[in-house]
Amino acid sequence: MKIQWSLILAMVFALITAVFAVINVDPVPVNLLFGSISLPLILLILGSTLLGGIIVGAFGIYRGYRLQREIKTLNAKLVHIQEATGYVFPEPATAAVPAEDTTPLQD
Repeated sequence: MKIQWSLILAMVFALITAVFAVINVDPVPVNLLFGSISLPLILLILGSTLLGGIIVGAFGIYRGYRLQREIKTLNAKLVHIQEATGYVFPEPATAAVPAEDTTPLQD
């Protein structure tokens, strides 16, 4: 459900950004380190949004990779500790279903 809400919010943000970019189409000067160029503001807005999305996505992928590596390390440590101590996790207890009462009903 969390992913669905994130997707909906991303689509709303993309729509708002697109509308904002479309109403700003005038060319603006952009000063770079080596000179100045004139770009339509729509390209500047959409380019900045795209670059920000790429940066956030890259950090998310890096974080996921780092967490997966940590999980592998911790699992390896757990196996090592289990082998050294001989400890085995107990099986989860299943709830016993009570048998139905078969005594005859009395009037």
